[in-house]
Amino acid sequence: MTNTYDTGRLNLPFVGISTFGKRPYAEDWTALNADVAILGAPFDAGTQWRSGARFGPRAVREASTLFSFGHAGAYDHENDTTYLPETVRIVDMGDADIIHTDTKGSHANIEAGVRAALAAGALPVTIGGDHSVNIPCIRAFDGQGDIHILQIDAHLDFVDERHGVRYGHGNPMRRAAECDYVTGLTQVGIRNVSSTAKEGYDDARAMGSDILSVRQARALGPKTVIDRIPEGARLYITIDIDAFCPSIAPGTGTPSHGGFLYYDVLEMLQAAAKRHDIVGIDLVEVAPDYDPTGSTAILAAQVLMNLLGFIFHARASH
Repeated sequence: MTNTYDTGRLNLPFVGISTFGKRPYAEDWTALNADVAILGAPFDAGTQWRSGARFGPRAVREASTLFSFGHAGAYDHENDTTYLPETVRIVDMGDADIIHTDTKGSHANIEAGVRAALAAGALPVTIGGDHSVNIPCIRAFDGQGDIHILQIDAHLDFVDERHGVRYGHGNPMRRAAECDYVTGLTQVGIRNVSSTAKEGYDDARAMGSDILSVRQARALGPKTVIDRIPEGARLYITIDIDAFCPSIAPGTGTPSHGGFLYYDVLEMLQAAAKRHDIVGIDLVEVAPDYDPTGSTAILAAQVLMNLLGFIFHARASH
């Protein structure tokens, strides 16, 4: 398939409705027919400092129109590969309904969306929202077989309970580790002063976590980091945008300097897609109002588009 503008509309990025990548909107979750189902989870009541990630799904969708390549895919000259050809069917499910002040009700609606994607045989890709939305995403995998979680993040998010809070954005990896179908976690990018106390790190390691800072990950190299994940593991990937340095991703609620740059993360994701079956993705904590340039949302959209390209290229190659 060759790229062409000779037929149909030009449909430039700033034209039309901002679904993810300008892909079809699938309002009926009982009749999904897709390889990838994008779900917005605009919930940010789990934040402990700056809110605003509720506007993340909308901002990432708008940014993703820059990467709406039509149906002929996107050519990468470095890899001599055309990614996301028309054979990869991507739909946008819209957003899970959020009930203000109601964490459990909102999380239940997010979980229902992810379950609908899985029931349709689609790869669920959830755009947050704060990192607490990972909790219902992982819950939805109950009965789907064992999974390993690759977390790319500045923060460990392994708090058990604090002042009665168990489902905030500091808790998701602890809640995930408690699931019997989560066989382990690889937590990469963790750095600086964390909201998780030393006891949380001890608990994480005791519950099967491999924890690497940005500097440790860079010293190992992207491929070696991914090689630490058990061979054959089915992989769920959760990406907190604050894993990136705020010099390139300032639009987030809890920025942490010293983070990854673009290719640090991209090469890890490419290695993961080559080596593992990726069964689910979420990308969280984009809070666009802290970044008037829009570059954080563009980064998020670009990372997701590239990751999906890597996944389906690897699947086609096997």
